[in-house]
Amino acid sequence: MDTQDNLNKYILKYFDYLEYEKKLSENTLKSYHNDLKKFNNYFKGDVLNLEYNDIQKYIVSLSNEDARTIAHYITVINSFYDFLIDENIIKENPCANIVSPKVAKKLPVYLTEEEVNRLLDVQLITPYDYRNKAMLELLYATGLRISELVNLKLTDLDAHNCFVRVFGKGKKERIVPITDLALKYLVIYVTEYRNIILKNKVSDYLFISNSLTNISRQGFFKIIKKECKRAGIEKNVSPHVLRHSFATHLLKHGADLRIIQELLGHEDISTTQIYAHLVNEKLKDDYQYHPRNKITKEDL
Repeated sequence: MDTQDNLNKYILKYFDYLEYEKKLSENTLKSYHNDLKKFNNYFKGDVLNLEYNDIQKYIVSLSNEDARTIAHYITVINSFYDFLIDENIIKENPCANIVSPKVAKKLPVYLTEEEVNRLLDVQLITPYDYRNKAMLELLYATGLRISELVNLKLTDLDAHNCFVRVFGKGKKERIVPITDLALKYLVIYVTEYRNIILKNKVSDYLFISNSLTNISRQGFFKIIKKECKRAGIEKNVSPHVLRHSFATHLLKHGADLRIIQELLGHEDISTTQIYAHLVNEKLKDDYQYHPRNKITKEDL
């Protein structure tokens, strides 16, 4: 077996490890695969005999990329070499001392409560309007990821106990409560309009598209854009912005950060802490309106 065959075998084992042991999501696996493929192509498949200077040279070749992208490349390469060490394939990690560029924490975009109210004020005329209303209400009520929302099954909804069962990253299950208002529109959609959209066909999925399959991420993205335009919201709103809005508004109204972490399905509390930072920035901005915040001539 030649070096390239060996390498392909190790890469396949590495991705099995990421999928089944690390339980990375499908999207994360794709990004790891793309980064490693680019790295492997750069060195023409000869990545088992590299040294620190080779890795440094590769990082310099990425200078047109932003800091976040470069940091991700370094993470992927470093993780791959750590895996090869654990498998006794190499002895040293040539990426170990490579320093990642500092990535500025980007505060998430979110909607104000008034903007959310406008967005959720869907005009209810057609069965699709009732479906869209139910989806938007559920997304804001639960903070689900878009992939979690579109893959919900009818059996994941427990209307009696007011919760949905969600399978998140790494197929990890969590139970998320639903607000009374979101539940009201879900029940109306399911009992009165879902079968109309399905044309009396059968589907396990909760939210049905006009092609009688579960609604796609792209399909829902178009819906949210259409409803933002109708509501006069000029921000660049994606489904993830509603997730950010859910977390930010909960925190603003006194919810515990650990509870928000559980509801969002974050493994690490540090991921959730960005919302605390966001609320703190808002408090700082609002503090300028304190009546004794400005120094007058009389104070000097």
